[in-house]
Amino acid sequence: MQWIEILIKTTEEASDAICEMLAQLGADGIAVCDPFEIKRIIDDPDSLTYADEGYVDSLGTDVVIRAYFAELDDGLIRMGAKSDEYIDPDGIGMIYDNITDKSLNVDEAIAELKRRLDEIREFLDVGEGFLSYKYVKDEDWANNWKADYKSFRISDRVIICPSWEDTEFGPDDVVIRLDPGSAFGTGTHETTSMCAEFIDKYVGELGEGSLLDLGTGSGILAIIARKLGARNVEAIDIDKLAVDVAIDNCSINGCSDIKCHTGEIKDTYENGYKIIIANIIADVIAAIIPDVKSRLAEDGLFICSGIINTKADRVRNAIRDNGMEIVEEREKNDWIAMTVKVSCP
Repeated sequence: MQWIEILIKTTEEASDAICEMLAQLGADGIAVCDPFEIKRIIDDPDSLTYADEGYVDSLGTDVVIRAYFAELDDGLIRMGAKSDEYIDPDGIGMIYDNITDKSLNVDEAIAELKRRLDEIREFLDVGEGFLSYKYVKDEDWANNWKADYKSFRISDRVIICPSWEDTEFGPDDVVIRLDPGSAFGTGTHETTSMCAEFIDKYVGELGEGSLLDLGTGSGILAIIARKLGARNVEAIDIDKLAVDVAIDNCSINGCSDIKCHTGEIKDTYENGYKIIIANIIADVIAAIIPDVKSRLAEDGLFICSGIINTKADRVRNAIRDNGMEIVEEREKNDWIAMTVKVSCP
């Protein structure tokens, strides 16, 4: 198979919105090189990453995004939801309400991309935006993004290590070997790291209770929970591609007993989860609060992240309006994560 690689240069402020837009367009893979994030990782005293002098400065101040779309046998670019990747194609609108479902020639595909960038430009500085595109072979797409992905510490006890990297760690370190493939969730983003910190803090309260990772992506949070002691873990995502990646990552980490499957919150296997995790986006988190509450045990916890600070009040209001309360809240670089419980009567 051949892929089209689309190159976008943007600002840190707009990078997440652009990645979300690319996901809505049906990108099969997204690679992000963010010099600010790289610098934060390198400057972290607990980081396992190092760089030669001048390396970070050489990256400049632009965030570079590469998005990959498949070219079909008829020469058209596949954009939008692939119906065979979902249990219920009609049910994905709650999360991806602007997703397309079509195949376009390359000029039409680029025009659609530019139109979406212009929509984002109305409220965010997107920088230079679209730069160029090129065709790449299957093996190049599968390996290009690996160069920027290194081991790092995501919480006090947990280290994320690429599955292809051969590195030794301390005896007390909990090492997660991860191959994110084209699914989201490498662990480098603030939203994921805050979830990992909350899991590390609260997983000891699980006991025999079950844990649900909603929107699992690469499976990283489910695997962290399992390796930190959770015994009954379920991981669900609307994207079959993500679930396939998560299953592979569970196998790599000796966690094949994690129940990974495709679906939405209505498709979960159980009720009465002791912990539910959702690292999604603020609007979706606010919308699913009633469903989350109905599936939590009376003393259960809901760990949610992916909340940009400008939309945090919407999530807080949904929590309050549904008889729940915030136990703990954290913020990193404009992103907010919360641990929530059902309010006492």
